[in-house]
Formats: sequence, structure tokens, C-alpha cells
Amino acid sequence: MRSGSHLERVLRSGKFAVTAELNPPDSADPEAVYERAQTIAASCDAMNATDASGAHVHMSSVGVCALLSRAGFEAVMQVSCRDRNRIAIQGDLLGASAMGVRNVLCLTGDGVQAGDQPEAKPVFDLDSMTLLRTACILRDKSMFLSGRKLDAPPKLFLGAAANPFVPPLDFRPYRLQKKVEAGADFIQTQYCYDVPRFRKYMEKVRELGIHEKVFILVGVGPVKTAKSAEWMRTNVPGVWIPDDVIERLKKGGKGEGKRLCVDIIQQVREIKGVAGVHIMAYKQEELVPEIVAEAGLHVTLPSNMP
Repeated sequence: MRSGSHLERVLRSGKFAVTAELNPPDSADPEAVYERAQTIAASCDAMNATDASGAHVHMSSVGVCALLSRAGFEAVMQVSCRDRNRIAIQGDLLGASAMGVRNVLCLTGDGVQAGDQPEAKPVFDLDSMTLLRTACILRDKSMFLSGRKLDAPPKLFLGAAANPFVPPLDFRPYRLQKKVEAGADFIQTQYCYDVPRFRKYMEKVRELGIHEKVFILVGVGPVKTAKSAEWMRTNVPGVWIPDDVIERLKKGGKGEGKRLCVDIIQQVREIKGVAGVHIMAYKQEELVPEIVAEAGLHVTLPSNMP
């Protein structure tokens, strides 16, 4: 146990974990966070608070996680390198740990050109690899990057993102290996809509022995319509949706996106090396409990959750 987090305990116990994305509000009202959290909290082992994903401003990840931790929810704080330098990021990691946040997902971050304020100045002092190494130095060596000693190190369970679905496909398992070597304890992948492609990826992951060193949670999510799926694969960087999935959504009608998500969960659950799923139901959070129930998943709630 590196952090004592609930998510870490679940994964190390061998249980199939479920995490879900909590989309932060465009608001300074804490009740907006709690309302969204209550929708999904009983259906997942931890909730991810995004860090201005897509380069769009929302309530900060550290702010959302502070509210969640205070209320007894299990949070995963996403940290993007786009907006802060190493000084600010190290301070945020210490502050988050002090507030009870134990899980951190290290991301490079989307470029500012993807958002609604493209005139913003990007930072990218670190990237996901160097951020992982930085967090490990804080946690394991009890010192800052400068070499200055810490009085008390942060207790962190460190995560990273992976995308097995876009070219160069042969490189993706090796990219994952580098993140594990940099310090990743768990991985959350991009949306999986191509299970055969993911199976092939996992074959190489197992060949390299990576699955024995890190917990891999597969990204899944319901798509409202075939039109939405076509928009996603055209406009969202890194999302791959095969033509046969689009056709299924066209023919299936209302509710097919949820049924597809359940089917994918049941398929990836049988793949050796998969430790859980990460559900991303953007603006469809109310579907998360239904997806978890229909997929036959069971979560273990934190003892102090309200």
C-alpha cells in the first residue's frame, strides 16, 4: 500500500474496480459538486475530477477533490501539465494530499487550441512522464525536484492515461511500459469501442509482463446516438470508433449506446490483465448506476462515505 486510498485497497485486493468521471460544474457552488457526486458515488469505487479537460474552464480539479474528500467521497484528482509549471504542480500535490486526496492521475493535457480560449498561453513545463517521476520523488524520496527535503511526504496512488486504439498501434504497449517505469500504479485508458484491437494490445502487454506491475482500467462510456459517435471520432483527439459500432448504433435505436457500453464491459472483463473499468458518461451521469447494475459489477464503498 503506497497511499492507503480506498481505490488502492480495492485494486490490491483483486476486486474488479469501477471508477467514473465526475464532470466539474461551471459554478462556484459546492452543492453542484455534491449533486453530481450523489448520482454516481454508490456505483463506483472512486470518482475522477477532471482538470479543465478539452482546455475548457470548469471548477478546478483540486477544488472538486477537496469538496469530495471533505464529504467522505473517494476522489481521483486529475493533474494536467498544460496550465501550471513544476513549482505550482508540486505545491498542488502536497496540498491535495494534506486535504485527504490519495489518488492522482497524471496527464500532459489537451492543447489550448482545443478549447474555447485558444489565446491562453500554455505551460507544459512537464509532461505526463516527468509529472509521474516528480510525484514519485515527492512521495518516495521525500524531497522536491530541487533536492530540498520535505518534512512529510504526500501519500499518493499514482495513475496515468493510455490510448491503445490509435496509431502507431505497435508502439502503444511500449509507451505504457515507459509510464509504468516512470511510476504509474494504475492506468485509465481512452474510450474502448474496438474490443478486438484492445485484445491485441493486451496480448503484447502480457508478453512484456506489464499487467503484473500496474492496474489497468479500461475506459468505457455510453454514446447517445450514431451521430454523436461520428462526431466523437472526427472531433475528439484519440477516440477511435469502428464503422460496425456506428452501424449498430444506427440500427439499435434509443438505449443502444448504453447496451453497447454494457456489452463492452462484459467483454473486457474477461481479458487477462484488466483490473477494472473507468466509465465516462459525459452529461449522462444518470446512466452510470444502470450500466454498473446491468453489467453485473459490484463496488465496495468507502466506510466514511455519506
